[in-house]
Amino acid sequence: MAISAELAQKHKALDNELRALGRVLVAYSGGIDSAFLAWAAHRALGKGMLAVIADSASLARFQLNDAVEFAREQSIPLEIIHTQELDRPEYVRNDSSRCFHCKDELFSVMSEFAAAHSFQAIAYGINVDDKGDFRPGQAAAAQHDVATPLLNAGLGKEEIRSLAREAGLRIWDKPASACLSSRIEYGREVTAEALAMVERGEDALRQLGFRQFRVRHHGDIARIEIARDEMAHALTTEMAAEFSRIFKKIGFKFVTLDLEGFRSGSMNALLTPEQIGRAG
Repeated sequence: MAISAELAQKHKALDNELRALGRVLVAYSGGIDSAFLAWAAHRALGKGMLAVIADSASLARFQLNDAVEFAREQSIPLEIIHTQELDRPEYVRNDSSRCFHCKDELFSVMSEFAAAHSFQAIAYGINVDDKGDFRPGQAAAAQHDVATPLLNAGLGKEEIRSLAREAGLRIWDKPASACLSSRIEYGREVTAEALAMVERGEDALRQLGFRQFRVRHHGDIARIEIARDEMAHALTTEMAAEFSRIFKKIGFKFVTLDLEGFRSGSMNALLTPEQIGRAG
């Protein structure tokens, strides 16, 4: 399906934004936004770009492996670095500013890498629609002077998916993803054990055939979110028994299915306006 003239113009603007950066590192997670940005940067800059993925306990192995595979498929140069956000007490305490400290760690490590390897800029995949979300990490990106090519080109989420589809990229309809720490309720410490519990639960849901979901960690309680169009598959006596068996084996004492279904960023609904203001 051909894209509109307006979207083609935005794509051209993105190429111009990227070329103006010089040698650039792209913060890459394998999600649709960062994957498309890495692909576009490689297309525009060739060897003048490098995708960088940060490996840590908060990155699911499934997401890491898929990100590496996509980069291989598209011949995008990729570097895996290691971040230590779990060594930061302000990250572990998991208040409303957690995302800031995560991105501050990421961009600090990337800045050191850029200086050591003569890269002139760092870019990440924020887009127009992200500006309306609660995302403390944007403040960290601004402090590190990280470039925002998708945003500057005026691209929104659905436009990015359309461009990725038009380019034949398999990730064009990839479900939204976020780090495993975003599954842990605010105020509960982020630990390697809790992250592993979430990852095991989400791997199990994937093996059961679900595509869009989250496992929310509330201490003894696992709260499972399933996309509304997949809810019928979840709402059976047999599946309820399977959920209970799987999640109790993982270590949860109680297993719940959220009847509102999957919502990206649903943990943020628990924050007060004061907490949001302090984080932002």
